[in-house]
Order: sequence, then C-alpha cells, then structure tokens
Amino acid sequence: MEKNRRCGVLLPVSSLPSKYGIGCFSKSAYEFVDKLKEAGQCCWQILPLCPTSYGDSPYQSFSTFAGNPYFISLEDLIEEGVLTEEECDSMDFGDDPSDVDYAKLYKGRYKLLRKAYERSDISKNPDFVKFQQEEGYWLKDYALFMALKERFGGVTWSEWPQDIRLRWQYSLDYYRRECYFDIEFQEYMQFKFYEQWNKLKAYANKKGIQIIGDIPIYVAMDSADTWASPWLFKLDENNQPTQVAGCPPDGFSATGQLWGNPLYNWEVHRQSGFEWWIRRIAHCFKMYDVVRIDHFRGFDEYYAIPFGDTTAENGWWEKGPGMDLFHAISARLQKKDIIAEDLGFVTPSVEQLVRDSGYPNMKVIEFAFDERDTGNASSYLPHNYSNNCVVYTGTHDNETLAGWFQSITDKERLMVREYLNNFHSSDEEIYKDLICLAMESVADLCVIPMQDYLGLGNDCRTNKPSTIGINWRWRLKEGQFDEKLSKWMKKLAVTYGRVNKMPDEM
Repeated sequence: MEKNRRCGVLLPVSSLPSKYGIGCFSKSAYEFVDKLKEAGQCCWQILPLCPTSYGDSPYQSFSTFAGNPYFISLEDLIEEGVLTEEECDSMDFGDDPSDVDYAKLYKGRYKLLRKAYERSDISKNPDFVKFQQEEGYWLKDYALFMALKERFGGVTWSEWPQDIRLRWQYSLDYYRRECYFDIEFQEYMQFKFYEQWNKLKAYANKKGIQIIGDIPIYVAMDSADTWASPWLFKLDENNQPTQVAGCPPDGFSATGQLWGNPLYNWEVHRQSGFEWWIRRIAHCFKMYDVVRIDHFRGFDEYYAIPFGDTTAENGWWEKGPGMDLFHAISARLQKKDIIAEDLGFVTPSVEQLVRDSGYPNMKVIEFAFDERDTGNASSYLPHNYSNNCVVYTGTHDNETLAGWFQSITDKERLMVREYLNNFHSSDEEIYKDLICLAMESVADLCVIPMQDYLGLGNDCRTNKPSTIGINWRWRLKEGQFDEKLSKWMKKLAVTYGRVNKMPDEM
C-alpha cells in the first residue's frame, strides 16, 4: 500500500492578500486555495479563527467557539447589497499591503459591519434563525458577553458590576432586553462569519485541500467561556483566578512565560464526562478537517503560577487529565485527526501520553540545531523521526527559516551544513536545502510556513513570543505566490512523494 505522504503550507487567514486591511474570506482566499492546488499541496494550516482580544493574538480570544468578524468579506457584503463599495473604500485600513493595522481595523471594520447588519433585516432570514438555534449553546452567552463589553467600555468582565459579573438571573434577563439589538448584531456577525467560512472550506475540500485548524489548550480569562462557566476553572468565590497558566524558565526565557489564562478545574470536567471539552472538539471538527492542539503537554502535566505573580518563576507542575480526556472524546466522537503540539521540554510521561493517544506529534527543523538546553534537540533531527509525525521548518512562533540561519551561531551553522553535507549553498539560499530536508523526511505530513517558501527574513515573522505590538501583522502581498514559486513547490511535492493527487471534482 502506498504511504499517505502529504505536504501543506502554514499561513494565517489574516496574512492573505486582500483589499480592506486584513486577510479574510474574500476572492483572494479562493485564489490562494487554487494556488495551493496548482503547487501540489494537500493541506492549508491556519491559526485560530476566533475573535482576538487586546494584543491581537489568536491565542487570547473572547471565545473559543466564535469566529473573528475581521475575516468577514466586505466584498461579499457589497455583492449582497448591504454595503456599498464607496463606503468600504472610504475607510482607512492602512497603506501598507504587507501589514495589518489592528487599530485602524477596530475603528473602521465594526462601523461597516454594523451598517450591514442594520440593512440586512436578518431576523427574517430562516437560515439565521436556524443558526441561532443550532449554535445557541455558545452563541447566546458570547453575544451577550460582547454586547456587555461594549456597554461597560471594554473592561474585563471581572470588573463588571457584581450582579452581571456573577450572572444573577434577573440581571441576565434585564441585559438581554436592554441590549437586544447589540446582541443580535453580534449574532449576525457570527452568522456571516460561519456562512462565509463554510463556503470557503467546502471549496478547499473540493480542490483536495484539507484545512488544519489550531486551538489553544487554554481559553482567555476575559472570555465568554470563563464568564459563562466559571465552575470549570480554578476561580475563587468572586470568580477571580487562584492560579494561572504559563511555562517555567528555560533556555529561551530566563523568567519563563506568564500567559495568565485561568487553569481548568479538571476534577469538575472529569465528573461531567468532559462534556465541555467534547463540545469544543466537536465544534472544531465542524470547522476543520484536522485539529492541532497547542501545548499538548498540558494534558499530562500543567504549570500552575500563583495569580498576581509578575513572572513564571514561582510556579509548580500539577497532573492533567491524561488519557481519560481522550478516551472520552473518542468514545463520543470516534477517531479524529488531531495533531499533538508537544514542543518544548518533553518528559517521558508526555512522550507516553502522545504514544497512547496515537496522535502524530510535531518536529521542527530549527530546533534540531539549537544548542540551548531544550533537553531533546536530537529528536528533531530527521533521521530520528517516525512516520507518525508532522515536520515543520518552523512554526508561527519561530523565526523565519532564512532569518533563523542568519541569527544562529557559527557553530550551529556548521552543524547544519555538516548534517546536510552541503558546503556550497550560500547562506542566503540554504533555506531551500532545509525545506528539502523536511520534505524528504519520513514524516507523513510536512508543513512549511509561507514565509519560508519565500525565503523571507525575520522582519516577516508572524509572532515573537513575549513581545507585543509587532505580532500577527505580516501579510502576503499580491504576486508573491507567483508561478515560479508554485512550480518549485510542485516539483518538491512530486519529487518527495507528497503531491496532491486528488481531482478537482470529488
């Protein structure tokens, strides 16, 4: 039997080219799918599609179930007749097509979406009513949460008045009446998001392109998830966190990483049969074909930091739910295509959990040549891979491949060249050899960030952890994914037996 070897591209939706300030579900997204097909790719990996909060990170969201209204195609709304091209063109979304200006997006995008909602007569749309009913288990709380955030000036829900912060029933009833149209506006945006996303995903699938989605292990403190279900998290009687998430100091960060997410009360989840998690995963598989779960090691052991600490130095490890969670998921949802993000310092118990789950884990080429103490650098060398893994040159959190090679030490560059047995490629061109190294590996799936295929430097990286204001902004410009690049990608996919062989019509 022929091995199921595949390849794909990592590119956030926000990084697509588009007319109005940020990548979205517009014509450019469909053109990108067409180019992936032409380039022999099988998969498109994206970052979380949820609405971003302060800091613009898709890993800190107001909801794990909702979609980001920024991704709604304004062009589609123009075609529907609820917006005009003049209205959209008059908004200032920034002048740089390779950059997302979130401040300008926030000021302009919602004004246009509100106009579209007010002209839509959406309450009479039977598809909208059906959407409200089918997604009500998360939509009602999310829409109220966002309407209340607007009403209370955007402050975190932990600073709201006590009656609504603690969800007293009379207050919930009062605000649902008082904020009726603001709530319906939020529901309208979710309806349009999912209507457009489902159409784009169906188009990609028809082209033989699977969508790899991404979910953080944790939800944000300032989210509808935490506000609506505080008993699922380690909160006190006033719904303030007692412990928060992060990771300990290591070779990359002397004080560790303080993420600040509330930690799960795993005993409560276990008693419910992991019902919330099953709903969450089921929702993901309505949106994606494959799901990458970020920080998979947190299911084995998670790092707890006292709430109020300013660094992660005083935290400790506690046991997670382990295989009990994944047995519950598989019992209810059957076998699902999940990728376990097991990067960082991996203990024997984490390795055992990954093996027991059967999920493919991640290998990152950049990590194989890093002299800092990660504890398992050799496991990222391709000769140590098994088939059941996904290989990346780098992830959204890493330097670009070309930028990384320029920034590492002379000793590390020599390690790279010795491993490749390549002393003739220039420093500027060796990223191509490293892509080939990933593609030729035995890993069943190989995913390359778009910036790496383009050979771009670190000024084009997606995210630099522990920094703010400079991340999640890079965008692909029109014409960068050209015919020359497409032909090279197709050649690699064919050469290494990873080409998309699926016909356009399924």
